[in-house]
Amino acid sequence: MNKKIIMVALTLLATTMTGCSSGSSNATPTPATDNTSTPVTAPADSTDTNTTNTEQKVVAWCWDQAFNGQALKIAEELYQKEHPGFTLEIIDLSKTDLEQKLTTNLASGITDSLPDIILVNDSNAAKYITSYPNTFADLTNAVDYSNFASYKVESVTEDSKIYGIPFDVGVTGMFYRTDYLEEAGFTPSDLENITWDRYIEIGQQIKEKTGKYMCTVNPNDEAITSIMLQSAGSWYITPDNKSNFIDNPAMTETMRVYRELASSGVAKPVTGWSEFVNSFNNGDVATVVSGVWQIATIMDGEGQSGKWGVAPIPRLDIEGGTNASNEGGSSWFVLDQAANKDVATDFLASTFGNSTAFYESFLAQCGGVCSYLPAYESDVFAEEAEFFGGQPIYSLFAKWLPEVPSISLGMYTQEAKDALKNELPNILNGADIDKSLETVQSLFSLQVQ
Repeated sequence: MNKKIIMVALTLLATTMTGCSSGSSNATPTPATDNTSTPVTAPADSTDTNTTNTEQKVVAWCWDQAFNGQALKIAEELYQKEHPGFTLEIIDLSKTDLEQKLTTNLASGITDSLPDIILVNDSNAAKYITSYPNTFADLTNAVDYSNFASYKVESVTEDSKIYGIPFDVGVTGMFYRTDYLEEAGFTPSDLENITWDRYIEIGQQIKEKTGKYMCTVNPNDEAITSIMLQSAGSWYITPDNKSNFIDNPAMTETMRVYRELASSGVAKPVTGWSEFVNSFNNGDVATVVSGVWQIATIMDGEGQSGKWGVAPIPRLDIEGGTNASNEGGSSWFVLDQAANKDVATDFLASTFGNSTAFYESFLAQCGGVCSYLPAYESDVFAEEAEFFGGQPIYSLFAKWLPEVPSISLGMYTQEAKDALKNELPNILNGADIDKSLETVQSLFSLQVQ
């Protein structure tokens, strides 16, 4: 994790760190403080999760040790205060390797080598739950899910059962260069709650007066289209896993706006992640529409402290359009046949599921932002960030988090995205949008039939 954001977060945490040991936690089905685990009801013959001195080892798989792995270590240390016999073994895998290893084991029916806990990307959750029934533990009664962002809970829910403890979020914002905005004659208030069409108009004036692009565009990346769709409560597929390209006003408007971005001259063409990052670190663009996790990378820009701000994202100008969306995120699952299922569940429920103190440390050490809403009542999240002109950026993202529309990501999100990518160049080159979306729907149907 970027050292700059860690230092900023540590500074924010300093004023409240003395209160972390007692923390603050909203009510859950079983009342508990931050440093007291919330017991999970277990069968009579299960391991006693409240036997604090009993040696209990849990194995977890995750990717990105500086972020997800460190979060587990923070949680382990907190949990050990009440369970000194508890140890956590963290297996470091790349995201691709983890998903491939999990799929291979589940497909073969050989689950002995699987861990107790596994990190699952939200976009893959429904596919795993549906494709491999009885594989993941039912965590419906593990925590009070009303304490989490509803769209996160929706992503791990299937047939009214909840299979994951929501973790990090990608609630989106529009990061902007205040100096470019001022040079073009605008103020930060001019970016508040605008439509994408207004965003493009402002971008054209910024380009004319400063020579800077408003944003980037990459036809091989679906990040912006995904953000637009969810902001209107829509997605590439329907909750019953049917294609959602035809007769979908949000999809049609997304394609229109995306084409306008690309053709209006306000977007700098990029072909990959490095070019995208360089566009704002080198000062080539005035805005970045992305998830909250982008903060660390934005802060890598040399000499840019105090020159950035953040506003809500633009909205689609259609019924149901909002100025809030999400990009990315993951949740923690427990394997139903795991040897230490009950201990693993209690560990997750007591930390990720019920501890403001945990999330204060997670912000300080990793720059991580959570879906656990009570954490945002902490003073840590209300502190001002010097790099962003003194804005209380985490409070702003906390405000937008509950506004993100809940959607069903379904089983075939990646297949739908791939089908769209195949046709997107034609759309950008002026093809009839309705006909192109019919082509995309046909491609998708061929992939999943």
